[in-house]
Amino acid sequence: MTAASSPEPVAAATDSVEITVSAGRPARVVDLAKSAPLGWWPAVVVGLVAFIDRLELNLIAGALPAIQDHFGFGDTAAGAIPTAASIAGAVLLLPAGRLADRAPRVVTIAVVVLVWSLCSVLSGLATTFVLFFLVRVLIGAAGQLYNPPASSLLADYYPARSRGKAYGFERAGYYLGLPTGVILGGALAEALGWRMVFFVAAVPGLLVAALVLTVREPLRGLGDRLDRGRIDKGPTTTGVPGRPASLFREARELLGIRTLAGVIVGQALLSLGIGGVFYWLPTLLERTENLGYDTASGLAGAVGGTGIVVGIIAGSRLGDRAHTRRPGGRIGVATGFLLTGALALAGALLIPGVPARVTLIALACAGFAGAIPNLTAVSADVVPARRRGMGFALLTFLVTLGGAFGPFLVGLTSDLVDAAGYGGEPLVPAMLVLVPAIFVSVLVLLRVGGRYEADARAAV
Repeated sequence: MTAASSPEPVAAATDSVEITVSAGRPARVVDLAKSAPLGWWPAVVVGLVAFIDRLELNLIAGALPAIQDHFGFGDTAAGAIPTAASIAGAVLLLPAGRLADRAPRVVTIAVVVLVWSLCSVLSGLATTFVLFFLVRVLIGAAGQLYNPPASSLLADYYPARSRGKAYGFERAGYYLGLPTGVILGGALAEALGWRMVFFVAAVPGLLVAALVLTVREPLRGLGDRLDRGRIDKGPTTTGVPGRPASLFREARELLGIRTLAGVIVGQALLSLGIGGVFYWLPTLLERTENLGYDTASGLAGAVGGTGIVVGIIAGSRLGDRAHTRRPGGRIGVATGFLLTGALALAGALLIPGVPARVTLIALACAGFAGAIPNLTAVSADVVPARRRGMGFALLTFLVTLGGAFGPFLVGLTSDLVDAAGYGGEPLVPAMLVLVPAIFVSVLVLLRVGGRYEADARAAV
């Protein structure tokens, strides 16, 4: 039995042992009985990186009405901005995954955050819509590149029994960055103008880049050894494969892991749905509930953030607990949270009125936030340690492609519905078009739950 599939405690895991965590560094004493034998600081730092990434990318959602007024572009062009940025990021993800399996991950993450900060400043300096669009594509190209090295890093710092919580930190930062960016974008655009929105965002990016460098590069495969209690005092592995396969051959081999393939398809469909819906949510509230865009963005961000916090805490705890009880327990927890989120999101679009909409939005955010850390932990469990960078790159690549088209499809559908003479707000039917994709993701996860144990055993 493996640590990923066995709920039985390992006797050695109750002892304090001296182990080597990083190559070239002295061994340190850790208590294997703790859920995080090496501490939670790496997870906190990765969570901050994810927070800054999503905050910067979603500033535009909060400030979108002001930016549209300034440059004079319609909903189709507005939806094309995040779509083009996501596609640009997806193009680089597979090479980034290969790099994450071979290069120091801490340095890679720090460099990526510095690039975000520079691109944020350039966004505020843009003098035409074309320049603004190109800069947003550039930041999109860098925006997802932190994920493969960061996810691989967390898998090596934390054993399988606590990966749900570890990835919960990353997902908490990711999802809290969404509403925070929306709130900050709307408030700063209203008070200081939309350009100041992007100048302000560059400052915390520089601080987070410095914090990343405080994390030590761990030995690859260390988390698996912590979970199994198979600790010695020397290095575990360099993590560098002996014979490099082609990029696409390696991707095909990883997609042969049925659990990973199911998680990727499920998350891609989920990303398509929530990416399009939540990008347009502040604009929907402004148009349908007669709110100012600063109020609409603040309200959407506040209730979304509340739901995210609740979902992350509940989902991480329930997922880690389910993992210790039965193989594949995390998938069942994730599926339940996803179904809850999908039903709530459909209700938020169909039921008018601020109280009903904000309540259902909070519930939808809780559902999605509770599901995704568990799915990320499942991905780490079923991919071998030496290939996790590429595994997470493949996951992020296909999920990014799924989400890339969401905002554009909503904007395009909105313009088409409006041109057809629809009497109501065209954003409502346009956003509803994407909700079925989330229900399909639930069905996909139900089909792969039974494969988890075999795939996790093969990975270790």
